[in-house]
Amino acid sequence: MPVGLFRVCLLVITAIVNHPLFFPKENGTVPENTEEIIQKMKEREESLRLEQLRLEQEIADQEATQKALEKAAVVVEESKEEKVRWDMWTALSMVIFLLIELWRQDFQEGNWQDIGGEEDDMAVLGKAFKGVAFPDKAVLASFYEKRILGTTGDMARMREMVEGFADDLLEALRSVCNRDADMEVEDCMGVGSMYENWRVRKPFVCDLIVPFAPPEPYCFCCQTWCSGDSFPPDEQGYGTIKVCRADEDATGCICDKTKLGEDMLCLLHSQVSSTRPSSEMEDLLCFKNTQYLDANQVMKWFQIAVTKAWNRISHKYEFDLSFSLLDSPGALKIKFKSGKSIAFNLTPVVQYENSDVYFISHFPRSSLAADTPSSTHWFLTFAVYERRFIQLVSKTLPANACHVSCLQILSFLHGKQCSLTGPSGLTNYHLKTVLLHLLQARPSQDWAPEKLEVRLQDMLKFLEKCLHEKKLYHFFIGNGKIPAELGFPVIFQRAEPLNLFRPFVLRRDIYRKMVDTFHEMLRNMSALINEYTVHVPLPHTNGIPQTILIL
Repeated sequence: MPVGLFRVCLLVITAIVNHPLFFPKENGTVPENTEEIIQKMKEREESLRLEQLRLEQEIADQEATQKALEKAAVVVEESKEEKVRWDMWTALSMVIFLLIELWRQDFQEGNWQDIGGEEDDMAVLGKAFKGVAFPDKAVLASFYEKRILGTTGDMARMREMVEGFADDLLEALRSVCNRDADMEVEDCMGVGSMYENWRVRKPFVCDLIVPFAPPEPYCFCCQTWCSGDSFPPDEQGYGTIKVCRADEDATGCICDKTKLGEDMLCLLHSQVSSTRPSSEMEDLLCFKNTQYLDANQVMKWFQIAVTKAWNRISHKYEFDLSFSLLDSPGALKIKFKSGKSIAFNLTPVVQYENSDVYFISHFPRSSLAADTPSSTHWFLTFAVYERRFIQLVSKTLPANACHVSCLQILSFLHGKQCSLTGPSGLTNYHLKTVLLHLLQARPSQDWAPEKLEVRLQDMLKFLEKCLHEKKLYHFFIGNGKIPAELGFPVIFQRAEPLNLFRPFVLRRDIYRKMVDTFHEMLRNMSALINEYTVHVPLPHTNGIPQTILIL
């Protein structure tokens, strides 16, 4: 009974549990829920896809930005490298420029000794020497002895006669001048080829310079192109001379340097006092309405003074004296009754400070000076130091050294060529400058008399190089190797080198004439020398003077 009851209860419980009203069918809504879920899943998938696309786009943009930044970084790096390379080339260019400048300085100072190589090596001659027949030692020696040595005695006698007369003339000039109001004239000095013993062509002309100074209370205040004042390039080598009173100096009254008030008066100087020269001195010395010494005014004063001096002493001499050039202050000519004449130049100059550098008012014709910028610009001449340098170097050279002989021969050839083809811009002063550079560059033993031939070739080679480069530097200006014994002013040694060929750089017609004259002189050299050479029989020459053909 209990078991049966238990079974009935279990059956009832089972029926109740499994009744459909009690538990709904779980799968009854599955179709509807599944479509909704699928739809939501599709929407979610679409949103995820769109988000993925957005993220991919952002990643792509970031990658593009990163690439742009990397590219910009590369460009910056390359630009830095390029700048480094450019800075390197700039620095290298500056170094090269400095080396060239140092070489140029050394070259103008005479450090070009190595251009020659072996003395007897004829192959080092320039292009202008190709095919030129150069006279040998025997022919040159014969020519020098016959044509040049004979003139030495004539020059000595002429110098003595001219110097004596010039001293007498200047003494008379001092006597006719007013010592209180006129110029003070000092003793004359001989300069140039006649006093350096290398003048060879006639007529012989003595060049004498006469320093002069103003009377008290005046003085000359000199300014040069290298003294710190601004001078344009075409005024290099020139200076100005200001006429001042002696009390116009750096330690003078403060009223000259400070603007005083209207109600203030300097107790040392009255209102009527003036630092300008008086009208008499101004008319005599200065350019109109300035305090600067005028070369034309000086020329007029000097010619009038010389004329008065000659009138005073003319009765003592049996010759006439006249001016050979009216545009030169003292180009004088002595004419004897026999018809013979002697020419000499007596040129007034102004001393630069306490040195032997002088401001010269006029140069003789066919000389160094080009067109003067104005009559208040005076050219500086170093003629006294040039003469002293040659004398100083001559003491260290072998006996009968050939340096003067080289200059004499070259001057003779150049003069002969100019007489055939007309004058050129090349002057004897340029030839002397070449010799001065060589004298400083070559050791003393190189100027032995037997080396005349090779030293003459050196001068021609150096001159050819200068003509080709259009550069021939002044020997003294900018030359730091001037011997201390000369006492040369340091201000000119430290100055920028002065190119003597600069006036011809822009004047191509004159430059072309110079070069043509030089080349023509080389071609005619052998013929000109042989014309004045004594017959020199040499072995194996059949009596014909030998020449060396330069190929």
